[in-house]
Amino acid sequence: MPDSDPVLAALPRDAQDRLICAPEAIFDRAAFAGDLEAAAAEAEDGAALRMAAVRLLREARSRGRDAIADAFRAHPFEARATIRAYAWLTDRLVEAAWTVATQRLHPNPNPTEGERLALLAVGGYGRGEMAPESDVDLLFLSPWKITPWAESVTESILYILWDIKLKIGHASRTVKDCLRLGAEDVTIRTALLEHRHLCGTAALTEELEHRLRQDLFDGTEREFIEAKLAERDARHTRQGARYMVEPNVKEGKGGLRDLQSLYWIAKYVHHVDVAAALVDLGVFRPEEYDRFRRAENFLWAVRCHLHLLSGRAVEQLTFDMQVDVAEAMGYRDARGRRAVEHFMQEYFLHATAVGDLTRIFLTALEADHRKGAPLLTRLFTRTPRVRKGYTVATGRLAIADDAAFLADKLNLLRLFEEALRTGLLIHPDAMRLVRANLHLIDDEVRTSREGQRIFLDLLLRHGNPERALRRMNELGVLSAFLPEFAPVVAMMQFNMYHHYTVDEHTIQCISQLARIERGELSESLPVASGILQEGVNRRVLYVALLLHDIGKGREEDHSILGARIARTVAPRLGLRKWEAETVEWLVRYHLLMSDLAQKRDIADPRTVRDFAKLVRTKDRLDLLTVLTVCDIRGVGPGTWNNWKAALIRALYRQTRRALEGGMEALNRENREAEAKRALRARLADWDQSDLRRELGRHYPAYWQGLHVTAHEIFARLLRDIGADDIRIDLHPDEDRDATRICFALADHPGIFSRLAGALALAGANVVDARTYTSKDGYATAVFWVQDADGRPYEMERLPRLERTIGKTLRGEVIPREAMRPRDKLRKRERAFRVPTSVTFDNDGSDIYTIIEVDTRDRPGLLYDLTRTLAEANVYIASAVIATYGEQAVDSFYVKDMFGLKLHAPARQRILEARLRKAIEDGAARAEG
Repeated sequence: MPDSDPVLAALPRDAQDRLICAPEAIFDRAAFAGDLEAAAAEAEDGAALRMAAVRLLREARSRGRDAIADAFRAHPFEARATIRAYAWLTDRLVEAAWTVATQRLHPNPNPTEGERLALLAVGGYGRGEMAPESDVDLLFLSPWKITPWAESVTESILYILWDIKLKIGHASRTVKDCLRLGAEDVTIRTALLEHRHLCGTAALTEELEHRLRQDLFDGTEREFIEAKLAERDARHTRQGARYMVEPNVKEGKGGLRDLQSLYWIAKYVHHVDVAAALVDLGVFRPEEYDRFRRAENFLWAVRCHLHLLSGRAVEQLTFDMQVDVAEAMGYRDARGRRAVEHFMQEYFLHATAVGDLTRIFLTALEADHRKGAPLLTRLFTRTPRVRKGYTVATGRLAIADDAAFLADKLNLLRLFEEALRTGLLIHPDAMRLVRANLHLIDDEVRTSREGQRIFLDLLLRHGNPERALRRMNELGVLSAFLPEFAPVVAMMQFNMYHHYTVDEHTIQCISQLARIERGELSESLPVASGILQEGVNRRVLYVALLLHDIGKGREEDHSILGARIARTVAPRLGLRKWEAETVEWLVRYHLLMSDLAQKRDIADPRTVRDFAKLVRTKDRLDLLTVLTVCDIRGVGPGTWNNWKAALIRALYRQTRRALEGGMEALNRENREAEAKRALRARLADWDQSDLRRELGRHYPAYWQGLHVTAHEIFARLLRDIGADDIRIDLHPDEDRDATRICFALADHPGIFSRLAGALALAGANVVDARTYTSKDGYATAVFWVQDADGRPYEMERLPRLERTIGKTLRGEVIPREAMRPRDKLRKRERAFRVPTSVTFDNDGSDIYTIIEVDTRDRPGLLYDLTRTLAEANVYIASAVIATYGEQAVDSFYVKDMFGLKLHAPARQRILEARLRKAIEDGAARAEG
């Protein structure tokens, strides 16, 4: 895997003025001048000359862009020289268009004072920074009212530049216009701040420079800063958190626009043209400017590769582009992780650095009274009292004496404790001091009683541990105190399921736990809230959450590796022996409850019985339940829903019942009797003969596998049903965030597959399904489905859904043929690799073989799998469908045609081969 830093460090200090390849290879001025002269001699009129100039410039632009791109691909981290090269090429093209317009098409050897004209580059182009597909922003500057000659020149230049396919943004203004519009609009003011003279009357540009500084910029520094920071905050709100896994390189938090905002403010306030000057002014330390330089170079490199690979001004690192950019930059698979994951980890580390540098810069402005204190500090009616050694500066917690602070190494932890105790934000100067002295956090600090106390108090005592953990993580303190945490910092998991990096996911999980403890989620999470109210070991729970994913990113199963790490870390944090053992167990099995709830039929008593045997005690069940809830909720917005809540809640309650009342509480006969009693109560208006017929027509599995609500629906659907009838009941199941569809029809082989095909054709995503055969030959099947957005179908959409399903079941539509045009993956989803796994489990159920298929999700997958099983004469009793982003785990409870489990290894091998073939064929269709 390459490292951008050595490449960048090797560049000379004047690298920002160097081009990625020789200027002559980008644009040969002498050759172009000669070609233009020859074209002018042959041209019959101005129109012919303009066409010839456009042809020559197109060819020159194409050659120049190819030369830059080739050189950049060979040196994929030399971003500064590349963006300068694109700007330099654009300068030459604009200058050539100016020459053609002013000397050939509209010559004016003796312009009047009013006909003076200057052409300026503004915005990013004015700064001399251009990505391959950047816009070209131009300002045509006149002294007074724009003259007819200036209009003709402007029009000719623009048409030439448009014809050679430059993306032009332009304005024609006087100096007075610039001042007036700049005062009214901060965006225009920012563009004018970065102007650069290209052609024409240089005195006009100098006049604009002088008037802008004198009449507009001076005295309005604070106004400009507040406007740019408000812009930044709004941009961050639109783009999301720094650790969102598809970041926007230009506009996102920690992206290029944040760095550019620092440039703008620095130039406006300090009159500097380069960030390096901020070191001389004392704003940045040399090592901080080095971080600035590295982050800027890396982000520009990523942006340039994005543009080159897409051929468009793409700014978002979507999943598919992440893979391509990582390859272009030379990253390789290593240490059990994909190249793209190494690349994105470095991206997030640089984004964090941008955040640090922004804080440092803004603090310097506050100290200089150029920027107001943060809103949070302005809300305090009085300054909180702080402990000895601290002070309050600009409303933030600051260190009174650096030397005294560093004399006690534990103060590097106490700072965060004091911040939580007082509710104050930490002053960036204090953060800089901590970051510069991370080496003081050594084994002595890690193993000291006081260090353990401070850290556990940060988690347990102040009610908002996520705030301390996030700041400690960004400053490197968390990794210094827990070195085992360092590998997962900024670690991206390349999938569509996880919304955050591993470290941010961990902090989000702890935030969820703190919210439950604060009572903020008591209505939406009654079980987890109730468990915490009854009381659990909070030390164990918080430490287990902190460590649950600490083993990620290695080749070994992260739960097993994480448990081994927890065995070492938990005692070091001061936990007692039995507490450390419980933490180890929770980390080892932190996915167990989630997997069983989402991948197994929890209506099967064997599932609950096996889970209860592994958990063994109610205390462990309570801890694991809360941890599971926080883990799922910490994955990202929308991941937790009523469906998952219902599954976790049901598994918890059944397991608790088994642990407290004994395993006989799960007896099948007990469940059947209870279900029949409940149905009798629901059908109290039925006559006894109809009721006896309904109670006697189903096998035991039917009574054990469904809720009484479904039993009642099926009873009404089956009443007086004819041999050719197909009866359907659709109803939103709000408790599960899904639509429940009940089918009653004559049974026949492959019925499950036909139903799955009908639902797939209707665009419904199946999340759970059960099918049973009655003693008199009818299939009773219930499917829970969601729409493409993972929500229940709205009531007004149900009739159309029912019509589509009915047509398919009546044979009017053939699912296999009708699915072909719909069975396609979107481009951004094609980058994911999910290895296929097919397993046969004859121990997880007393009655059925469980076939678990773990593979790449796509439209029509369930239909392909169920059709394959039906063709192999395998009877599907139920299917449990779990999706994790692009990964699908479909578990089928099956028997063979004789009602037996699939024990024969040869039969299993044949069936696995057929399932894999169906998956491969479907994947080929989806990719095509």
